[in-house]
Amino acid sequence: MTASAMREVRYEDLLGRPPVELDQLRIGSYVSGKRVMVTGGAGSIGSELCRQIARFKPRQLIIVERNESGLYELELTLQRNYPGLDIVAVLGSVQNHNIMAQVFEMYTPETVFHAAAYKHVPMMENHPWEAIFNNVVGSRVIVRLCATKGVACCVMVSTDKAVRPTNVMGATKRMMELITTCYAAGSSCRFMAVRFGNVLGSAGSVLPVFKAQIEAGGPVTVTDPEVTRYFMTIPEACRLILQAGGIGRGNEIFILKMGTPVKIDSMARDMITLSGFVPDKEIEIKYTGLRPGEKLYEELITEGENVMPTRHKDIMVLKPDDCMPSMVIERHIETLVKLALKKDTYGIKMALYAVVPEYCPQVEGKADPKVDKEVVVCLDKAQKMRIAN
Repeated sequence: MTASAMREVRYEDLLGRPPVELDQLRIGSYVSGKRVMVTGGAGSIGSELCRQIARFKPRQLIIVERNESGLYELELTLQRNYPGLDIVAVLGSVQNHNIMAQVFEMYTPETVFHAAAYKHVPMMENHPWEAIFNNVVGSRVIVRLCATKGVACCVMVSTDKAVRPTNVMGATKRMMELITTCYAAGSSCRFMAVRFGNVLGSAGSVLPVFKAQIEAGGPVTVTDPEVTRYFMTIPEACRLILQAGGIGRGNEIFILKMGTPVKIDSMARDMITLSGFVPDKEIEIKYTGLRPGEKLYEELITEGENVMPTRHKDIMVLKPDDCMPSMVIERHIETLVKLALKKDTYGIKMALYAVVPEYCPQVEGKADPKVDKEVVVCLDKAQKMRIAN
């Protein structure tokens, strides 16, 4: 069979469970007729969020994105499909506090969905300073502004890789959750985070890679025959994000029940079969080994986290027990920024460990003595804070 004769594979067929249909009745109360902001609006999650939000007829949709072409194309699509929608396209980075503050002052968003983030695990292992600038500093900028500029609801997009992280990306996402919890205390804004697994079909996800490899005649590359992941579709992920804002009361982390994790090897074989080929005969499967920062399996919750059911049968919620004082977390961020500016991988990982003790960093080499002193100070402060609490 030639590539041109390949069968089209629906990503939903590879979930290993029926797609979750979330109740959207509560969403309208905080989206319809409101000024809604989406950061990272041109990404896989952000763009689908914008499309789903548009159906609820917000008063204004403010899209923040630093990808010029992606933002332009999304704006054209939304204008074509929702001609009455008031769209504000903001070209800029969430890391830039001055620009974001001007946007909040000018458009006064009432609901914010923060989807802007770097999410590629091996890439962030190789460029950890970028994860600090985007995932940590950018999140702090958005959270601070939501807490001080009259925003009613802020939903932060997190990941299952924030649970006992073994990589920089997951550790920075866990830190984003801690920042959110920190600023939720004493704020009138309802802050919440949403954790979910790998998103089928999103930019950088495994299925588009498999599809291209099958079209090329193979081989299809799998890191390890035993590696498993939780999966959901892009629409599922966005419905969960929207639903969280509808049922959340504040300072919560929402998790979608995603059934049994799926073996990547099984998914690759299913995709080859559904495409009309025979695995191992017509299309080879090649095992390449785990990449930097990856682990065999992901978790949605950490042992001991206080997870409770919600009114929706497919959504769980946990209330964070600890709230790190804002002065403490700010000191951690200052240390991380200093290390990021020096592009010190070792120092960044050690400083992340200081604030995320469940993080298991993969470290190579030694830190510069001067940088190492900064990290030791950071670790010492973290240890004293944990003893005090």
